[in-house]
Amino acid sequence: MPFIRVAVKKGTSPVQKKGIVDGVHQALVDSINMPTDELFNLITEYEPEDFFYNRKFNGIARSDNLVVVEITMRRGRSDAMKKMLYAKIAENLEKYADVSPKDVFIFTHENDYSDWSVGNGQFAMGLVQQPGTDA
Repeated sequence: MPFIRVAVKKGTSPVQKKGIVDGVHQALVDSINMPTDELFNLITEYEPEDFFYNRKFNGIARSDNLVVVEITMRRGRSDAMKKMLYAKIAENLEKYADVSPKDVFIFTHENDYSDWSVGNGQFAMGLVQQPGTDA
């Protein structure tokens, strides 16, 4: 179950935020075979004067609308899967949210089941993944 944090420039419209969430989610489903019901994506806004970045780092001409996608997920995806994930996120954000691929900055954190509790204060390593039934 990946947990996603996305930072966008303050004033990003709700429609564009939803497109970003949908684009990242679909990329995870398509590239790392994440189940479709595993949606946990927190969007935060940054003030332009609070985020400093090099607009030409690594030869990429970025605008003032950088979108940062931070993915925390269980260890075990291959470099090929991550490469496909990054490409698919950039493609989807352009398609679903009109974000230039040049403005998509992505990084991942990997950990193990023992680093998660996904509800009821339970140790995720001891849980079997199943659809929710708790009302």
